[in-house]
Parts: sequence; C-alpha cells; structure tokens
Amino acid sequence: MCAEIEKIKQQMQSLRTEIEQHNHQYYALDDPVIPDTEYDKLFARLQQLEQAHPQLITVDSPTQRVGASPLKEFSQIAHVVAMLSLNNAFVDEDVEAFDRRVREVLLSNSVEYMAEPKFDGIAVSLRYEKGIFKAGATRGDGYVGEDITLNLRTIHSIPLVLPPDHSPLLLEVRGEVLMLKADFLALNERQVRMGEKIFANPRNAAAGSLRQLDSTITATRRLAFFAYGVGEFDDPDLPRDKQSHMMDYLASLRFPVAKEAKIVSGVEGLLSYYQSIGSQRENLSYDIDGVVYKVNAVLDQEKLGYVSRAPRFAIAHKFPAQEALTQVLDITVQVGRTGALTPVARLQPVFVGGVTVTNATLHNIDEITRKDVRIGDTVVVRRAGDVIPEVASVIIEKRLQQAQIFHMPSHCPVCHSHVVRYADEAVFRCTGGLFCPAQRKQAILHFASRRAMDIEGLGEKLVEQMVDHAIVRTPADLYKLGLTALANLQRMAQKSANNILQAIEESKHTTLSRFIYALGIRNVGETTAKDLAKYLGSLDRLMTISDVQLQQIPDVGPVVAQSIVNFFAEQHNQEVIEQLRASGIHWEEHEGQSPQSDAIKPLSGKTFVLTGTLSGMSREQAKEKIAMLGGKVSGQVSKKTDYVVVGIDPGSKYDKAVSLAVTLLNEDEFMALLQDHQQ
Repeated sequence: MCAEIEKIKQQMQSLRTEIEQHNHQYYALDDPVIPDTEYDKLFARLQQLEQAHPQLITVDSPTQRVGASPLKEFSQIAHVVAMLSLNNAFVDEDVEAFDRRVREVLLSNSVEYMAEPKFDGIAVSLRYEKGIFKAGATRGDGYVGEDITLNLRTIHSIPLVLPPDHSPLLLEVRGEVLMLKADFLALNERQVRMGEKIFANPRNAAAGSLRQLDSTITATRRLAFFAYGVGEFDDPDLPRDKQSHMMDYLASLRFPVAKEAKIVSGVEGLLSYYQSIGSQRENLSYDIDGVVYKVNAVLDQEKLGYVSRAPRFAIAHKFPAQEALTQVLDITVQVGRTGALTPVARLQPVFVGGVTVTNATLHNIDEITRKDVRIGDTVVVRRAGDVIPEVASVIIEKRLQQAQIFHMPSHCPVCHSHVVRYADEAVFRCTGGLFCPAQRKQAILHFASRRAMDIEGLGEKLVEQMVDHAIVRTPADLYKLGLTALANLQRMAQKSANNILQAIEESKHTTLSRFIYALGIRNVGETTAKDLAKYLGSLDRLMTISDVQLQQIPDVGPVVAQSIVNFFAEQHNQEVIEQLRASGIHWEEHEGQSPQSDAIKPLSGKTFVLTGTLSGMSREQAKEKIAMLGGKVSGQVSKKTDYVVVGIDPGSKYDKAVSLAVTLLNEDEFMALLQDHQQ
C-alpha cells in the first residue's frame, strides 16, 4: 500500500512540475508550447488525484493558486481581493451538476444567472482613487500581479478619469485586455512588412503587447478592454444586489462591457445561451473560448462562497477545443480545380473543434518552411468553426531525430504533368490543364463559357454529371458526345440533349482569340488572348514561339510568357488540342500583325475603361471598336486611364474617375470619338 501511495505521490509531483512549467510559459513568457486543451487535461488529472488523496495536497500545488509569479522586470502589486480563476465545464452534464450544487446550497428550485462570453485575453485589475486611474496590474498568481499601469494607460477603451458625478474613494475594476480580430490581422500584416515575427493568435498578440517594458511599443498596438467585475471598493453608488446591476453601473462609468451578456434562468437557460453564443462566435469582433455563468444575486454569491482557487457561484463553460496536439504521419499534395497544389498534413487522428481531424492544410511550401513542419513532428492543430483545420505550429522540443523535410513534387501526383511555380505566386501548379482529372470540371466549364466557346446550356450541374459518369474527360470529348449518353443523364430530356448537341456543333466555328481563351492557360485572360491572336495570327505560331518572342507583344510580361510556354510544352495539352482540331473546330487565321504597326493607329497608347450599359452597342462591340483603332480597354480606373466611357447606371468606376479627374465620355461623345478616328 505504501508503495502505491508513493507512486501516486510521485505522479502528482510530476504533474505539478509540468503544469508549473506551462504556467511560466503561458503567463510569464507569453509563449505557450501546448494548446489550452492539453493544459486543461493536465490540470484536471491533478485535481482528480488530489480529490482522491487530499492528504497529498501541497501548499505549492498549482490547484491552490492561479497563474504564475510576475516577471522580475515589473514591480509588483498585491491584490487585496484575490483575482481567482474559474472552474471549467466541458459538457452539458458539468453544467447540470454546477446548477444542482447551487440549488442545493440556496434551497431553490430555479436560480437566476448572468451569462456572458468568456473573453480569450489577459485578466487585469484597474484601481481608481477618487475617480482617477492610479494603478493597473495583471492577475499574476492571483494574489500578487505585475504593475503594468503605464501600458494600460495606452489603451483607449480604459477611462483615465471617471465621470465627475461618480468619483468614488476607491473602485477596483476587473476585466480582460484583448486584441480585436481586425486589429490582429492588421498587426500581423505590419509585422510581415517589417520582417518581424508574426503572432500565432490575438491572445498572444495582446499578451506580448501588454507586457512590454517600453510602454511606447504598447501604444502602437491596438488593444481593447472589457470589464467583467469588481474587486476592492469604497463606493456607495455601486449596486450590491445583482451582478447584472453592477455591470450596468460599470457601463454607466464608460467601461466597455459585453453587449452579448444575458440574464437566464435554470440549466435550460444556461445551455440555450451556450448554443446561441456558439453560433455567433465566428461573427464576434473578438475571440472567445466559452461562456461564463454567474449566480446573479450578490447575497447568493456570498452564501455560496469559494473553494481554494475559484468561486462556487460561477463556472466557465468552454467550447470544444479549437487546438490540439497530434503527430504528422505524412505530407501529401492535393490538386485543386485550378491546378494549384496544396500540401496536406496526414495526422494521427485527434478530436478538435468537436470533430475527429485526420488531415490539416499546410497552405503552401512557404508556410511549411516558415513553420518548419516535418514528417514525424508533433504539432498544434487548429480548427475554428467550419474552417479547414490547419497546422498552427510545431512543438520543436518533441521533434524526432528521424523527422523528414518535405519537398514539393516536380510532377503532378494526379496526371504526372510538370509542376511549375510562377514568380508572382506562392503556390505550385500543374501544367496539364486540359488533361488533368483534378481540373476536369473547371477546364470544361471554362472551355464552354460564353466568352470562350460559348456552348449554350452547358452549365455546372450538367458538366458535373458528365464528368462524374466518365462521359467527358477532356474538352475534346464534348465533340464526341451522342444523343443517348446525354439523354440518359438526370433532368435531361431528348429535346434538351438535342439543343446541347446543336450548341456544341455551332461552337466549332469560332475565332482564334476565343479558342486561345478557352484553353484556360494560366494568366491568359480575354484581352491577352485577343492580343495573341492579333499579333501571331495562327495557333501553330503560338504553340512554338519562345518566351522571349512572346514578350515583344504589348502587355505580355515574363510571367504570362512563361505560363504560355509551359502550357504548350506539356504533351497532354498538345494531344487534347490536336483532338479538338480534328473534331472540326476551325477559325480564320492570318499572317499576324507587327506590334509596331499599332503605333500609327489613331488611338494607339490610349487606355479606356467602360462602366454602365451602352444603348447602341454591347460592351464586347465597344471593346472591338477601340482595339481596331489601336486603343486598349482596362477593367480598372487609374491615373494612367485616358477615357472612362459612361453608360446607363455607371458603377464605382465612375466615382473613381471623377476623383482622379479622368476624362469622361457619355455614349454620344464616345461614338463621335470613334467616328472622328475611323480610317
């Protein structure tokens, strides 16, 4: 028996040591190495052992105090009223047990609670004397915190002086400092521009900002404060009947409070509030990791009292963990509809965010390098709402010697076409656009679209059916379709099938620019396709031209030129194009036009933007008329724009043109300009 007790004692001491180390990482260094959920598991295990063996509880156990000791660099402030943390509830049964304990003590059938979001920030205390902000501190170990007064003074949502008609001798306001989601994104963008370390999440950003030794740095970070309670006080106006009235009073003193707080009754009200806030979570301006329930009546709070580290009248109901630890078993690559290759971590299954996660996105090779993710690593996986799980960080301390560095493949794992990475992109892409099975649906939809081959009736649902039933594998298969195959598809009658076949037949007579655009070459839009057809005149020239020669064409730069060369260098694409031409698709070709010949055209060098609807011609006809006279049509208004043609119901381009003083032409003026320059 003694040996068993000694073993349990050693286990408890090991847990205490590990928890204290994580406390130091989290509270003192603002650099946690494990997710909150893993910490909660360690803490809960220690609590279970201490409850089973109360004689083994030590005064220095983490369960007997809160947080960690303050940093030596800061002076210290003692909390006259201890800043205790809350016990946690993780499932509905925990909440039901909490409500039952409260009712048993209060001898009540139903209890009124104040429910509010649980901020994911840094707990602080603000001390006001005669209405003036005198001092502020972190929670610290719950009894002594760090003096961060100067840093707190930089937070605009914290009043430096209370309203003159409410200047109590003493009021200590408890609350949370955090960083709003929008401010967090802006901060990380700035960190990237400056080449500085980016923050993992808003809480870490807030902690790192709040506990700067230099308050001028804190002042550059947009921090927010929300009040949730009161500590020490000498204020006759402070309501002492209900928690909710106390919060209303703090709001009247201009302290921000959670607008989502609500008074509820009984366990049904608590769980209903939990579900409601959970559904709003992603749309809130700040991060929360659960909700807090407090008995609303202050006298009842006093009757319920405290345990060693937490009040009996309140509890935190936490959301399912959004982060968890697991191992990367492998890294593979998924090919998207546009040919983008996305590396994916194959994980040891782990329960996170309410579901079992086996895969997590790694975004791109730059992210893998920045986070230094290797096969075999122990990692933190994050999942928020319906967002695809991602690998947030690596636990370097747990890295195995045999961990392997990942390299992007040189060939597509789906179709084995070459993989390229363009200079302006972070992603790698498959070059087999017309052939790759992963890109089939997208390639066929684009090929048949109105501005490409204009095959009327060939919409997304029909294309999905044709690809899923293996009727069509490449755009060339469209021209091999028979009536029976089409008519047997869902929601396709014989008449509809005939109409589709007729549209496919009519599409065979097209233009070179439409065909080039229909191929879906990366970075080749409609305008570039027209330029390629105009200056080269034939598809064969386009398929054999070098990237250097391509760059002689106006507006074709190195990236576009390389995209074209890579596309036609892929044997799979050449085979599909050969099949398309053999099916009867044809267009008029010519000798091509020298780029220099544009210089003598009347609108050479002029850039037009079209906005609104023209009554006398379509937008496509307007573009063609401008191009015939040597002009260029752009989709965006800038200082380099020469004319903005304004039709009926113009959009925001009109407003921007006015702000930039760009010349505006109504439809009559535009027609007159074209007429004046007709050759």
